[in-house]
Amino acid sequence: MKILLLLSAYLTLTLSSSILAQDNPGIIFHPSHEPKKQTAPFSDAVEAGNLFFLAGQIGMDHSTRTMVEGGIQAETTRAIENIKEVLAQHGLELDHVVKCTVILSTMEDFAAFNEVYSTYFVKKPARTTFAASGLARDARVEIDVIAVRN
Repeated sequence: MKILLLLSAYLTLTLSSSILAQDNPGIIFHPSHEPKKQTAPFSDAVEAGNLFFLAGQIGMDHSTRTMVEGGIQAETTRAIENIKEVLAQHGLELDHVVKCTVILSTMEDFAAFNEVYSTYFVKKPARTTFAASGLARDARVEIDVIAVRN
């Protein structure tokens, strides 16, 4: 009888722990630090353990909610500065970035984009780059990153 009670208690505890683990997997969906983006249908950053998955950033000046002028290099600079701002909200820097995904509106901007990109990402995280038409706000570049907190 004691063995059955112990077995029943063990199974109940194991099942409860499993259910709790599914309810609280350790994933945090962080709201944006930008007040005007608080109602966006996505998170600026999602934290899963020591990984941070950032939403794509474009060359938008968030203080005015307008795209910067000056072409691909100006947009690339602003997009990366936006990434730096999101990372800073979580105590991270560009050196914590391990993966970048870059979407250009045209591969003709590849060389000019790289000129700016390489000045920011000196540790050379892994990267995927491709071109696609129809980026948000008619952007010429969108960059998303994955960062790791050590």
